Amino acid sequence: MAEALRAYGLIVWMWTRSALAYRASFVMSAAVNFAATGLDFLAILLMFSQVDRLGGFSLAEVAFLYGTAGTAFGLADLALGSMERLGGRVRDGTLDTLLVRPVPVLAQVAADRFALRRIGRIVQGLLVLGWSVTRLELHWTALDLVLLPMMLLSGAGIFGAVFVAGAAFQFWAGDASEVQNSFTYGGATLLQYPPSVFAKELVRGVTFVVPLAFVNWLPALRILGRQDPLGLPGWVDFTPPLVAVACCALSGAAWRAGLRSYRSTGS
Repeated sequence: MAEALRAYGLIVWMWTRSALAYRASFVMSAAVNFAATGLDFLAILLMFSQVDRLGGFSLAEVAFLYGTAGTAFGLADLALGSMERLGGRVRDGTLDTLLVRPVPVLAQVAADRFALRRIGRIVQGLLVLGWSVTRLELHWTALDLVLLPMMLLSGAGIFGAVFVAGAAFQFWAGDASEVQNSFTYGGATLLQYPPSVFAKELVRGVTFVVPLAFVNWLPALRILGRQDPLGLPGWVDFTPPLVAVACCALSGAAWRAGLRSYRSTGS
């Protein structure tokens, strides 16, 4: 693990130095990334220009969900967003060059073409989250203050596990990046809205099948003083770290199985 983290850090630092060599280009690309992700929140603002509440939630409450989901996803996307390129490497055989290096393959794939500009998504999510906190009339407890950062870090871990599991699936599927994106980018968009606007079957699916609800829905509903639509026990709101660890373990097993099944292109 230490070797993998060290290798990942070195590769990330190499790509970061490359990006910062052209400061103006980096600033512009980060600004574009910031603006592009902000369009999602603009859509929410347009909806609230026509309605006072969405699924019983106010604009500030939806912004809180948006900010927590966006920040958690941004952290995972910054660290592991390059995993979606694995399918291309499997198809053209360039994955072979990574296999012969004395560095864990997962670290190389995750850090490949590390894009520091993605930090714009994190900044945008934090700004919306900060704005929502100033608008919400919440009575913050010590437990809530612990729950908020835990939610962001655990959510990043869950999304990161989905990135790795989706990449592992591409060992067999070859070109399944869009399937992976439906769970990563699509999941982040889903969590930006209150669970009350979705059918209970969908809410159950993202709770018990692909546990994206643990990214922000369950802990955020506790902070906002809202009822869980599935009526789960209250202690479940504090389990995102355990869910993140379990998801990482399962995605790690999927990655190892996928890597063992890789047979190259023969070229």
